[in-house]
Amino acid sequence: MAPPLTPDQWLKILKAEGVSVSEYPGWRTRERDDETGKTFGPVHMFLNHHTAGLSARDTVAKNGVAGLPAPLAHVYLAKSGVATMCSAGRANHAGLMAANAYTSFLDEKTTHPAPAKSSGTIDGNDVAYGVETENLGDGKDVYPRGQYDAWVRINAAVCRHHGWSAESCGLHKETSVEGKVDPRGPVEGYGTRGRFEFSGKQFRADVAERLKHAASWSPPTSSPAPTPTPKPTTEQRLSALEKTVAKQGKRIAALESK
Repeated sequence: MAPPLTPDQWLKILKAEGVSVSEYPGWRTRERDDETGKTFGPVHMFLNHHTAGLSARDTVAKNGVAGLPAPLAHVYLAKSGVATMCSAGRANHAGLMAANAYTSFLDEKTTHPAPAKSSGTIDGNDVAYGVETENLGDGKDVYPRGQYDAWVRINAAVCRHHGWSAESCGLHKETSVEGKVDPRGPVEGYGTRGRFEFSGKQFRADVAERLKHAASWSPPTSSPAPTPTPKPTTEQRLSALEKTVAKQGKRIAALESK
């Protein structure tokens, strides 16, 4: 449980975590609090989405979609890895969360059950930050390495500020009662890891690893050099030679005795 980040706090923590940040005009005051009569916060988790389209920054920050006014997230993360601040208030991104799934993130459980509408629902827009990550969402469009790295950093920055663990970071499909599938798709790579399929478990593991280090940390990008095999000493070489000679001598003696 935490009060929502202020605009200045957003900028401070993201930049400290090494995220390239852009500010959409009017983002500091753009929100859905007044229009809905609801208040954003206290905040309990960070929710991750894909946009299901490209070049959607204006849609997320200002234009919205039919039946769903903007802002559609707090952050828009482009394929370039640049994070654009879209809102610091209540945003239309989470929709209804299944209570059982939401509670598992609230309590920072290490496992998260499939969302069950029968458990009750929570308005996720009241209690969760959200990032919309640029991707077609067809399960084929690749998240570039730099974009994924920024994605991990954004989640880690918020967790670090609030003192949350990585288990406060959820995927839309892990909480939604509406059958959402985001985010999904292949990731180009991260750190020393090559191409892999996006998953909540791996994503949280990467956020958790960041949180073990200072905000300025960056994951290694190449495998460590192999430990060289020590060269044998002169004594070791002579000992090996003596053993070889002794074996040869035994073989010769055996042949001569036949």
